[in-house]
Amino acid sequence: MTKPVNEVWINCLKIIKDNVNPQSFKTWFEPIIPIKIDDSILTIQVPSQFFYEWLEEHYVSLLSKTIKRELGSNARLEYRIVVENSSKATNPYTINIPTKDAKLSIPGANSLPRPSAAPPVKNPFIIPGLKKMNIDSQLNPSYVFDNFIEGECNQLARSAGVAVANRPGGTAFNPLVFYGGVGLGKTHLLQAIGNHIKSNFSTKSVIYVSSEKFTNQFIEAVKSGSTQDFLHFYQMMDVLLVDDIQFFTSKDRTQDIFFHIFNHLHQSGKQIVLTSDKPPRELEGMEERLLSRFKWGLTADLSIPDFETRMAILEKKMYAEGIDLPHEVIEYVAYNINTNVRELEGALISLLAQASLSNKEIDISLAKRIVKNFINNISRDISIEYIQKVVCSFYDTDIDMVKGQTRKRNIVQSRQVSMYFAKQFTEYSLKAIGKNFGNRDHSTVIHSCQTVQNLLDIDENFQKEIREIEKKIKLSL
Repeated sequence: MTKPVNEVWINCLKIIKDNVNPQSFKTWFEPIIPIKIDDSILTIQVPSQFFYEWLEEHYVSLLSKTIKRELGSNARLEYRIVVENSSKATNPYTINIPTKDAKLSIPGANSLPRPSAAPPVKNPFIIPGLKKMNIDSQLNPSYVFDNFIEGECNQLARSAGVAVANRPGGTAFNPLVFYGGVGLGKTHLLQAIGNHIKSNFSTKSVIYVSSEKFTNQFIEAVKSGSTQDFLHFYQMMDVLLVDDIQFFTSKDRTQDIFFHIFNHLHQSGKQIVLTSDKPPRELEGMEERLLSRFKWGLTADLSIPDFETRMAILEKKMYAEGIDLPHEVIEYVAYNINTNVRELEGALISLLAQASLSNKEIDISLAKRIVKNFINNISRDISIEYIQKVVCSFYDTDIDMVKGQTRKRNIVQSRQVSMYFAKQFTEYSLKAIGKNFGNRDHSTVIHSCQTVQNLLDIDENFQKEIREIEKKIKLSL
């Protein structure tokens, strides 16, 4: 008798969970919905074509082995993709994928806004000889993938950027939209795509432009009566890279001209990459027809880098500059500047400049003085949150789990050590400390501190761990 589909998928997830990291599992497997099992074929529903392509690119072997283990050697997988489409008549469709190299055959694809489904569009505005002109792409050659540090904060965005750079206009990521706060690497990634394409596809025309510059160019074109020339120039590009599209909001005429450029390029199979400081759905004052087109491809966020990524960024910068700094100095800068990459690199430059001008050796004392001046909101007081971050980083545990109810041994140890240092380094009462650990009472804090002290009395390895953690915490004093 065939097992229920939910039972089979739960068993598959148990195996998959042991073979991927927690963030990947949450992102790529939790959203999957098991649909049915029919003749050893498991049908699963995924949110989008991009989602399907990512699974096939990165997890096809794992999925295949897992499903065959549950359903036998003849087991196969089918995807049901829910396509977001303005046409209510378009139903979700199923794609049969026996192998990674299988071609997509999608019923109703002609109704979807996909460049591959559209016939080649001949540009009627090509001026003879213009394609041979040397068009300045406005790219900064220092922005490349090799010096873009990858971490969990930007993994999806970087991977999608590399895919687009290797196959401009040939992936489902069109448009590709990056969003995130200031100084997190959006412009770097955007221009890295352009530089890679320029290096590997010499015949393609690439243009990078900020939304502010695009708007000013359009205003000048309107004043001089050359709007059509402006339109035709951008329609002739093979790759259009536009930075900070949030500045298009409430500029109706600029949005209108960009809409026509976007449509022409997309229908011609050209690549469009955009950046914004927030997701497109949160852009107030943007025309709905533009917002809907931004959703045709992939939207990927760049978030604040974690401690390990910040350390890697600083070390990469040091290597590029040919300098060597004490490890504790790099740790101190990485711990205390946790806002964005731009401020992180700025602090390092300030540190080097100060040491050079004053002819002083770069040590932890100088680092504290520079960082304090560079980031005004750094406090000399140690917070419980900071202690939790240091301890959890040391033991490679999750802060939310430390604050939660789990009784796993490694989580309990992180929780007890964090409470121990919170009592040692802060002025908080036992009740207040407990409140910062999931509203635990003061007796739990007392027990944790006593447990740590008992281990310190008998375990030399634990003593070394506590000394190392204490050293890291004191970096903020």
